[in-house]
Amino acid sequence: MASSTPETTSHDTGGVVAEVSRPPGQNRGVAVLAHGAGGNRHAVILRAIAAELCAHGLVVARIDLPYRQRRPKGPPSPSTAAADRDGIVAACATFRDESTGPLIVGGHSYGGRQASMAVAENPDLADGLLLTSYPLHPPGKPERLRTEHLPSISVPTVIVHGSTDPFATPDELTAAVALIPAPVRVVEIEKVGHNLNPDRKPTAALTAEAVTETFFTSEPT
Repeated sequence: MASSTPETTSHDTGGVVAEVSRPPGQNRGVAVLAHGAGGNRHAVILRAIAAELCAHGLVVARIDLPYRQRRPKGPPSPSTAAADRDGIVAACATFRDESTGPLIVGGHSYGGRQASMAVAENPDLADGLLLTSYPLHPPGKPERLRTEHLPSISVPTVIVHGSTDPFATPDELTAAVALIPAPVRVVEIEKVGHNLNPDRKPTAALTAEAVTETFFTSEPT
């Protein structure tokens, strides 16, 4: 694991707004991460995971989705979800050349869901998915499952889930994961909800460990 502090710079070009953290020395891959419905690229969970992934040798781009670029607060609209996916696609294209290694796309809650849909629509978009707190259904509405696209996901996937997340019980998530034909690794964080509480739980470290073991077999040289 790298011991030096990574460099983080801002990017705002071509409709892609991001904070990009780069490890010192040679990197091993790229992660493009999108925020949840109420957040932005500075969300605590994204910063925590980015720091750990960067320490493991990944370039990490934390992006603002297009709806967040248009307005600083408020939730996304279902009518503009396709545009948010286009933003994820654009970010992947922007940062893919940062490394010759795998590109992993994903994010927290809404951002992860849109990334998973983008990958289902375009299997060549990325080499893997990282989904934290996937919003399987709205809280209290388990009948409204968001699973239609899961059978079209063909890349290895890491899912990080809180055991008390109201958006999906562990059993509900297990049933949903069975719909994905690609390899899936689920990391369950005990006694934590949708925010995954990275300040008090080893969420980021466990996420980086799962990503490393799923997508990489050796440390960068």
